Amino acid sequence: MAEWNPNNSIITMDTVPIRFGIGATEEIAYEIGKRGIKKVMLVSDPHLREIGLLDTVEALIRDSGVSVVTYDKAHAEPSDLSLKQALSFQEGVDTDGYVALGGGSTIDTAKAMNLYGTYPAPLQAYINKPIGEGIPVRGPLKPLIAVPTTAGTGSESTTVIIMDLLDLHLKTGISHPYIRPTVGIIDHLNTITMPPVVTASTGLAVLCHALESYISLSYNARPRSMSPDDRPAYIGSNPVSDLFCREAITLASKYLRRAYFQANDLEARSQMLMASTLAGFGFGNAGVHIPHAMGYPVAGMIRDYVAPGYPNRTKSQVPHGMSCIVNAPASFRFTFPAWPERHEDAARMMGVDTSGMTTEQLANAIPDTLIQLMKDLDMPNGLKDLNYQEAHIPSLVDGTLKQQRLLVNSPRPVTPSALENIFRDAMSYW
Repeated sequence: MAEWNPNNSIITMDTVPIRFGIGATEEIAYEIGKRGIKKVMLVSDPHLREIGLLDTVEALIRDSGVSVVTYDKAHAEPSDLSLKQALSFQEGVDTDGYVALGGGSTIDTAKAMNLYGTYPAPLQAYINKPIGEGIPVRGPLKPLIAVPTTAGTGSESTTVIIMDLLDLHLKTGISHPYIRPTVGIIDHLNTITMPPVVTASTGLAVLCHALESYISLSYNARPRSMSPDDRPAYIGSNPVSDLFCREAITLASKYLRRAYFQANDLEARSQMLMASTLAGFGFGNAGVHIPHAMGYPVAGMIRDYVAPGYPNRTKSQVPHGMSCIVNAPASFRFTFPAWPERHEDAARMMGVDTSGMTTEQLANAIPDTLIQLMKDLDMPNGLKDLNYQEAHIPSLVDGTLKQQRLLVNSPRPVTPSALENIFRDAMSYW
């Protein structure tokens, strides 16, 4: 027997089968048939109905002889209310598999419908502690085929469902390996209709996912779990997830601007989808930390901001990638002293020539590069552009401290006073 080590020494890596390429959507029927699905619940959103993509996918499924019931009311940035509406819709509907067509919000809605449809429970039951009960998923779910139409969240390959808790003004989630989709179908053509602001926000989510995972507390610096069942989905940076994160950082840094300014650039769209998928593999294993933990209360507490140009947004709401990126420069300034070498590596992947830089310059290499990217992509200039003020910082800190499953991934311990300083730094950048 190996000598007892109080720290984790095991790397776990689970991934989703992926079909990737132009025209991959046409293979939905094949994937459905391969799994013996006869009755499909198709989950999508109103925008994809408007542009005709949902009609196309419905026809592909029906033409294969499979019956389909469509829920096309998935909300951007799902909430406890919108998920309850989706769960209510599927009550009494006989289905043996799901297809999710849309962005991460739609895929997360389908994951929730699958989870609660298979193992019914009050919504709070599966939500992560300390906000919910955090009970483990009892067993495998029904097949879920995820067809992303954005290049950002990587939800087609992850184990999480993210939602807003409206009464608590808080964003949180559910995390368990059984939640991961069965297969992802990734087709470049499905992302061409993304408005520029969606391209920017989702693309910046890719970069946050990859950077946070690459610069997360190492898997072997975390306490050993008492049982493999207790090992968290996010185990920290490790040699396997690093491979995916390095490539995702490199691709997103190179191609995001092109995808933003040239909507029909198929090479840029393809490379951003690849970056999103790889980042999904990386952060679905290693995990994110401070920018996302801060982003959840930023999104949950928003009151009077609507992202310009975002489709189907009529109420105060900040897109996921935007809520994370506004915190990222300040967060990486904070984490730099804990792991300078890893920060420098990541900066080089982003295209920064770090040779001859002083320690102070290296500490600002990632923040400065992100700030320039935010400027180029017309993102908000920090939290003040989302109408937050310093008076809101205590509430934002309280909301962030509730995201312990993410904060434990930070390479530098995060205290309430540290969060206050990071939020203050994130108020504006230029």
